[in-house]
Amino acid sequence: MSEQDRKEDVKQVLSEMSDGALAVAIGRFQQDALAEAYRRHAGAVFGLARRLLTDHARAEEIVQEVFVRLWNEPDRFDPERGTMRSFLLANAHGRAVDLIRSETSRRRREQRESSLTADAGYDIAREVWDLALAGHVRDALEALEDGERSAIELAYFGGLTYREAALELGEAEGTVKSRIRTGLKKLRHELENSGITVGSGAE
Repeated sequence: MSEQDRKEDVKQVLSEMSDGALAVAIGRFQQDALAEAYRRHAGAVFGLARRLLTDHARAEEIVQEVFVRLWNEPDRFDPERGTMRSFLLANAHGRAVDLIRSETSRRRREQRESSLTADAGYDIAREVWDLALAGHVRDALEALEDGERSAIELAYFGGLTYREAALELGEAEGTVKSRIRTGLKKLRHELENSGITVGSGAE
């Protein structure tokens, strides 16, 4: 068997692996396993980061960080709690929020130092509020059941349709819709407990 044939056989085996088996292979420092995880999920991770950051270069940085973390800490992924895609999307979302918070802090410092106009100050204040809301959403998601959180992360953060999310989770589309509706109600309740009023359109 040629080296090329061997590589093709390895790719075939990896492409048929479950998320859990792939994580185990990554834990054994199999670079081909990481490449397969990247092939499956990098596009979704980039799409989420791009929507949150509106910056192509920073979105690419998020993708690299997420997969480097997967390589270094594959045991953090628990297939019992959801799919690898939802796990990676949650990591990307958290990292993106951290970057936005850091950028907002920098802008606030610059705003104070340069004595910007009142209108500019209002824009900064609004951005800080948006970031606070993002942080509350992230915390509220942790209060949801695993199935509800995974469905919401895929459909809202990952940008998948209900059908695509159902296929990713291996569940019936109706089940995923039900989990999303229930999860959004809980999410709204958690946010309202934090003093944030959410419109009824979230359902």
